[in-house]
Amino acid sequence: MGAFEEKKETCGTICLKYLLFTFNFLFWLAGGAVMAVGIWTIAAKSDYISLLSSSIYAVSAYILILAGVIVMITGVLGCCATFKEKKGLLRMYFVLLLFIFLLEVLAGVLAYIYYQQLNIELKENLRETMVLKYRQPNQDHITKAVDKLQQEFKCCGSNSSSDWAESEWIRSEDAKRRIVPDSCCKSPSDRCGLRDHPSNIYKVEGGCITKLENFIMEHLKIIGAVGVGIACVQIIGMVFTCCLYRSLKAEPY
Repeated sequence: MGAFEEKKETCGTICLKYLLFTFNFLFWLAGGAVMAVGIWTIAAKSDYISLLSSSIYAVSAYILILAGVIVMITGVLGCCATFKEKKGLLRMYFVLLLFIFLLEVLAGVLAYIYYQQLNIELKENLRETMVLKYRQPNQDHITKAVDKLQQEFKCCGSNSSSDWAESEWIRSEDAKRRIVPDSCCKSPSDRCGLRDHPSNIYKVEGGCITKLENFIMEHLKIIGAVGVGIACVQIIGMVFTCCLYRSLKAEPY
């Protein structure tokens, strides 16, 4: 009877090892996906981050990148710990899983918080940024971001094209009597911003604020979903790790 129980426990341990190995392989792939989402968020639309007064959006993405790197390393460590049956490695693996879990939950929470305050931030800051900093000294990154925003989202001004009437640059001689920047034009060319007419420039209801807000909200949903989703999956990994650890502890050395 004792031999049967010992054999049964050994079979259970083997099953746990293969379950945990499979989990770690999938976890390693998930780490790559998490890191890719973070890099995509930062790299694909990095210009727009300069138009935001808050750094929460960027911080959420950087947390995902860090978590993704640690996840991939942890996945390899988990495989080693599983097959070598080292309790010390399993403890380290569990602690890393818990750390990553907290990181990804934090990214998800930050994304949710910023999602709630995004509209207020854009209304308070985007217009001021565009009016006061566009084509001003040492503000090339803002100028590039605004031009890209207006061309990519086919909009003009923060709320409407009339916002540009208060622009420091438009009021200066450098504007050469332009009414709006050339990036407002449907077919951009030098000094095309001289003519403020719907046939020439973008007249979008809600202006660039609405366009940028919708874009960032979609990204925040992805960041939040990925962070919380992977974190939930990690709970399964922690349960498997605890079960294997207890199983190894019960076996003779």
